[in-house]
Amino acid sequence: MMETLEGTELCFPQLLNTSCRKPMRPLFEAMLIYFLLFSISLLTAALNLLVIISISHFKQLHTPTNLLLLSLAVSDFFVGLLMFFQIILIDGCWFLGDFICVLYYILDFIITSVSIGTMVLISVDRYVAICDPLHYPTKVTVREATICICLCWVCSVLYNIIIMKENFKHPGRYNSCTGECVVLVDYVAGLADLFLTFIGPVTVIVVLYVRVFVVAVSQARAMRSHIAAVTLQFSVSVTAKKSEIKAARTLGVVIIVFLLCLCPYFCITLTGQNTMLNASSAAFVICLFYFNSCLNPLIYVFSYPWFRKSVKLIATLQILKPDSCEINML
Repeated sequence: MMETLEGTELCFPQLLNTSCRKPMRPLFEAMLIYFLLFSISLLTAALNLLVIISISHFKQLHTPTNLLLLSLAVSDFFVGLLMFFQIILIDGCWFLGDFICVLYYILDFIITSVSIGTMVLISVDRYVAICDPLHYPTKVTVREATICICLCWVCSVLYNIIIMKENFKHPGRYNSCTGECVVLVDYVAGLADLFLTFIGPVTVIVVLYVRVFVVAVSQARAMRSHIAAVTLQFSVSVTAKKSEIKAARTLGVVIIVFLLCLCPYFCITLTGQNTMLNASSAAFVICLFYFNSCLNPLIYVFSYPWFRKSVKLIATLQILKPDSCEINML
């Protein structure tokens, strides 16, 4: 009764019969894992906070596309904070109680839903901008973008509260031992969730961006072709198209990276291997999904001059000056 399995130790040594066991790791390996996860968590929160401050503070950046990036940055910022909970789970022991366990997972699901929904909105935004550029300013406005973002957040919150309501009623009911953090969704709700938060959105994103890519390539070829009579109006149109194509390319990279980081988790869901989300394989793919939130601001650094400029203004505290929000960022 007193002995434990070789190479393992109890999460709660005082509860010999009911405590979960955690695998023993060499001290160096354990410290390295904690350091890496803590660094990624801190970097994710810090970088996305810079994006949030930049777009929120400078009025010139209040465009429909940037508001979508702001929504994505907010969800990515919360991912950075939630990674601290994943650090607790990495050794297979949960010490914060059953209710906090359920709360952690529902927040995780909400943020995931918001991120996917925002990616769909970004795809729609680029689709309209590239495929219907003449009507883009009237079809996609700041007001409409704000309404879509709010609906995305509200629907994500309500949807995930509904599918997780049984776990809220009886926190910890699916734990097999003390120190475990497991939540389950019934089969029908899980199947619906798979289509609503993965298969459906990913299909929409891929279809729209394939269309955007085809149109962008044809536009790029048209712009490179030598036309004898070039009017000023055509010149302005070409500049605008170049700007939209560059934005589409940048956001295309964001979406591709997002899908590469997201797909492994849902592949495990499809094969039915994630009945316990704190298993080692699930922990890896969850961390991979979290790491995507750290990559997005880095993509902006290399792609958007306005973001590099805003970071410099924030770092030098120039945003504290009066009327700093009116600074020309473009």
